[in-house]
Amino acid sequence: MPIVSRFFGVVIAMYWRDHAPPHFHAKYGDDEVTVDIQTGEVNGTMSRRALAMVDEWRLLHIDELLEDWQLAAARQSLRRIDPLE
Repeated sequence: MPIVSRFFGVVIAMYWRDHAPPHFHAKYGDDEVTVDIQTGEVNGTMSRRALAMVDEWRLLHIDELLEDWQLAAARQSLRRIDPLE
């Protein structure tokens, strides 16, 4: 699981063999969701507080997330993305 960022207990990852649409995985404790990079649509369950942090982070880094999605599709190393502060 290539980790692209970590903040406040949230781990953000992308998988090289994932399917469209472009998305990332967010894990917080035992909860895990997938988040559409462009729309913010969430599949799975996570606390409201953690989801709010994930969405704030997504909005700050949409371009970088899409670049990492392209790298993953090409089976290249992903770039780390700054955490939420």
